[in-house]
Amino acid sequence: MSNYELVNSVFYGKKPLVFFLKSLEKPKGFSRGTESLSVEKSRKNPMSQSLVKSKDKTSPDFGKKPNERNIVEHINLGVVNLDKPSGPTSHQVVAWVKNILNTEKAGHGGTLDPRVTGVLPVALGKSTKALKLLLCHPKEYAGVMRAHKDINEKNLRKICSKFVGEIRQLPPVRSAVKRQIRKRKIYYLNILEIQGRDVLFKVGCESGTYIRTLCNDIGKKIGGAHLQELRRTKAGGFDEDDSVTLQELKDAWICWKEENNEKEIRKIIMPMERMLEDFHKIRIRDSSVDAVCHGANLAVPGIVSLDNEIKKNETVAVLTLKDEGVAYGKALMTSEEIMNKKNGYAVSLQRVLMEPGTYPKCWRKK
Repeated sequence: MSNYELVNSVFYGKKPLVFFLKSLEKPKGFSRGTESLSVEKSRKNPMSQSLVKSKDKTSPDFGKKPNERNIVEHINLGVVNLDKPSGPTSHQVVAWVKNILNTEKAGHGGTLDPRVTGVLPVALGKSTKALKLLLCHPKEYAGVMRAHKDINEKNLRKICSKFVGEIRQLPPVRSAVKRQIRKRKIYYLNILEIQGRDVLFKVGCESGTYIRTLCNDIGKKIGGAHLQELRRTKAGGFDEDDSVTLQELKDAWICWKEENNEKEIRKIIMPMERMLEDFHKIRIRDSSVDAVCHGANLAVPGIVSLDNEIKKNETVAVLTLKDEGVAYGKALMTSEEIMNKKNGYAVSLQRVLMEPGTYPKCWRKK
């Protein structure tokens, strides 16, 4: 059975729709790497092992495990996986989140058009520093494409298979990017169901892919087609299974403020480190943390453990021994090279996530 089915003649809120997308089962995650995105595996290989380069312990006097932060810290270093409703812009949804949580800073992990629903990760406070990681993540959508002529199913499936891989797209006239031909990757494009001229599909694609344009391009091969409805089901490590509505967020906030019950707000707002889950990780000793927080590239002597299968130039997350996000950057060595070398730089920093001074200064300026 597919993740979605077409349901006729229903009302969604106050707006009648000919079709809507109904979830039937828990979606599964992405596989690692962009060449073979799959719904059967998480993006980071679950079989990836942790390699211990040196032994060290973390001091309880500095930092905190993500799940031990007090509620104010938890919110300020948190992320919400919102289920965006149809109608408002992504910017408006973020504004509502800021108003609900009484926070001055928030940002989303990838724009959805007003009529598009689904996964919209919203980072709060200091966790907005990690948003760029979400913007470059692969995405998954479920949608309904309406053909302008009767459909030959065999021919349609054959045509859709030709759109898997690298494609060229011209962004719509109304878009936030320069209107020129761009290359994008389609990892999979599955036809789930066909009713008359309506086609229910699921597509996994590179960030920045225009699904409306994809449907129009397919339509050119079958006598015309357009996108009728669209829902984002995955964005990086977030999927619709653990997404929440604005109302649920508001209820959790009221429960905390009025009843002093943190349970729901802690469940809905996840630690910033959730945005790092799909990346290979390197854990560093306490004495190296502050230097990294001040922008120093990560040197090999500061590393305690790391995931295997790290490749050169891939984005990796740098964590403390308490699993706090410190920074992310580009790997300058493979896992094997890091394990075998005693000196040199292992990671070129791209963004610092932790505030300097969280851990003691154990370095000197040259």
